[in-house]
This record gives sequence, structure tokens and C-alpha cells, in this order.
Amino acid sequence: MPEEKNDKPKIIIDEDWKTQARREKEQAAAKQAAEQKEKAGRQFPPGDFAALVSMLATQTLFALGLIAQNENEKPEPDLPLAKFHIDMLASLEDKTKGNLTEQEKTMLTGTLSQLRMAFVQAAG
Repeated sequence: MPEEKNDKPKIIIDEDWKTQARREKEQAAAKQAAEQKEKAGRQFPPGDFAALVSMLATQTLFALGLIAQNENEKPEPDLPLAKFHIDMLASLEDKTKGNLTEQEKTMLTGTLSQLRMAFVQAAG
């Protein structure tokens, strides 16, 4: 009796392959759990006026190319973006006039002054 030819490929399941797949799945799940735990445990500074000014100032420094995201990279200044952030801080100064503590006023004025000087240097 002639052998029948079966065109369907046989699937051979290797136990080592199963073990490896299970191990990779467990590692991925452990990594995801660790990332979620890390996010849950993060502490943020208080959301106050000083933090807002600091955040806008940091964005300005990035735009001026004075802060790099990567050690090996020399950032290219984006002067229009830097000007936008400085203008935002100036608007904040204008709109909060008379409503800031002396410490907040001094911080905002000093930060704006330093950022404007840095902008002039970067543009020059």
C-alpha cells in the first residue's frame, strides 16, 4: 500500500521552547509590575507658584540649548520657543502683580532676568 502524502506541516512543540516562552512572559510581567510600582511610589514637589516658575524656566533652558536630554548630544537652540516661554513668564509676572509674596516676586523677577540674559547670549 503506497504511503499517503500529507501536505500539512507537522508542528513539533519543543519543551525547551515552551519553557523559554514562559520565562520571557514572566520576566515581562515582572518588569511591568516593577514599572507600575515605581510610578506609584514617585514623589512630586508641591504644586505651588515656585514649581510653576521653575518648570517654565527649565523649558526655556531646554529651548536655549543650555540643557541636553542626552549627554552625548549638543542641543540646537530653538530661539522662538525660548522666547515663547520667557513671554509666558512675563505674562505671569504681569497678571500676578500685587498678588505675590515678596519671596515669590523676587524669584520670578530674578528668573526672568537670568533667562533674558541667556536668551540675548544665545541669540548673539
